[in-house]
Amino acid sequence: MSSPFCKHVKKPPQKFNTRSFQDFFEPVQDILPNLTPLNSRGNRALQLNFEDHLKALVYFHIEEYTSARHLIQDLKEDDFARSLIAPPEGIEKSSFSEANNNRGRDQFIELFQMLNAKSNKTIPKEYSELGNLVAIDGSLIQAVLSMHWADYRKDTNKAKIHLGFDINRSIPNKLHLTDGKSNERPFVSQILEAGDTGVLDRGYQCHENFDLWQEEEKHFVCRIKNNTKITYIKNNDVIQNSIVFHDSIVLLGTTKKNQTKKPVRLVGYSIGGSNYWVATDRLDLTAEQIALIYKLRWDIENFFAWWKRHMRVYHLIARSEHGLFVQIMSGLITYLLLSIYCQKKHGEKVSIKRVRELRNRIKNESRQSDEQGKYFESETNNKREKHPLYAIT
Repeated sequence: MSSPFCKHVKKPPQKFNTRSFQDFFEPVQDILPNLTPLNSRGNRALQLNFEDHLKALVYFHIEEYTSARHLIQDLKEDDFARSLIAPPEGIEKSSFSEANNNRGRDQFIELFQMLNAKSNKTIPKEYSELGNLVAIDGSLIQAVLSMHWADYRKDTNKAKIHLGFDINRSIPNKLHLTDGKSNERPFVSQILEAGDTGVLDRGYQCHENFDLWQEEEKHFVCRIKNNTKITYIKNNDVIQNSIVFHDSIVLLGTTKKNQTKKPVRLVGYSIGGSNYWVATDRLDLTAEQIALIYKLRWDIENFFAWWKRHMRVYHLIARSEHGLFVQIMSGLITYLLLSIYCQKKHGEKVSIKRVRELRNRIKNESRQSDEQGKYFESETNNKREKHPLYAIT
């Protein structure tokens, strides 16, 4: 008769309690079946499918990695990352780099658009009485000299993202990537939809575009330069003791050069001792509401600062234009996932407090699973000690 403990007891594969990460990633799982399939360009199967590639990039951003090398090492050595994030057969730096630089662009764009539509249904509008407000701005990304496509100056390469930011929901909604020298103004028409109100700094001031946007039925609230030539048509009344000191209908520019063909509304207001002059075609709002809309433009500045600081999106893991676009787009997708998660779980906007809380929950769950695995191994060893393994003759 042989002891049942003579047989080798195999430790079962470690299963992590991944509830927090699954809750966070759930909106993607709902969308993935509807994306255009990503197929191999040759006879050889993909070493890294789109879902695995996406999950690795989202994990890169959520955990604030600063290099692809660090990410790949953790996907190989960290139990939680290896079991939940990496594909079953593992992930190599070469296949990760190939995926970043050569494929998946269309799928990332589709996913971003679908997640944005889901966000619009999940996150309530904060300033619904002001209409659809889209702040538009550009942001430069420091590039290395080998990134020849990212032309900027003689001895400096930079890329530039042109971003549309939904002020009502505090989420990004459109993205374009160019070299650093590209003009920002043409992207306004590409980012805005009919009925949207673009909220713009004075670098976007262009009288020809003011006419064009009105023809396209796209609204604008744009700060103008102090030396702009103004032809007054009509003065509107202003409220006493208001921050608004001026409200009128005008033509901007000079008749011989660049005067607007369509009249615009000019609102002047003062905050902190500084005067602001804002041009708009919105006649349906009060002057105070126009001033508020331009003040809300700072939301996109705050987004850029937070996004770069807490999600490490400008730490290069790819040098091609394709690769950088995928990296930036995955950073925006991660932010949308955080926005949906924070709204569903806490009824709040994204904050570093909630992001850290999510990171800590994921770590705690992985530790609990690790303790369970150690407990199983300890119990097995105890049983072996109580029942010595020897042969009965």
